[in-house]
Amino acid sequence: MRRCSVLVARVVAALAVVLALEGFHRPAADRHRTQVGLASYYSEEVGPRTANGERFDPGAMTAAHRTLPFGTRVRVTNLRNGRSVIVRINDRGPFVEARVIDLSHAAARRLRLVGEGVSRVRLEVLAPSLYAQGRSHPVRREQLWRRREIARWGPVAARIDETKSFRG
Repeated sequence: MRRCSVLVARVVAALAVVLALEGFHRPAADRHRTQVGLASYYSEEVGPRTANGERFDPGAMTAAHRTLPFGTRVRVTNLRNGRSVIVRINDRGPFVEARVIDLSHAAARRLRLVGEGVSRVRLEVLAPSLYAQGRSHPVRREQLWRRREIARWGPVAARIDETKSFRG
């Protein structure tokens, strides 16, 4: 009987230590409300799809971050000139060690980052993403719509969908 109570006490103590060290799970957007580091930007070319499945649009106010959930809104402030812009996270990166965010070309132009190439910025998480909250993702909604249309119209819709994807 004594062994059992000692064992239970040890398990409870170990569990308390683990919970105290780890804390309760919170999304990455809540853990890091602000961050300071270097920002760079993507090229001006319309390119392949981003990590969340969207086609990259250099004219959109989007960015890449290593850990923030897709769809998170972030205010990026250029610390050299004080200009700021709000972007939506839709890609992963940057993969250069010292950088914290990669901006679309439009966001970089607004921050006057294009001439510099790299600049020191402050990131402020404004709103966690709807995707992180378990709501629908816009790209997935579009994919579901396409499946429904193909099921509705048969092979004709599938052929039209295939030609659209090859055009880019």
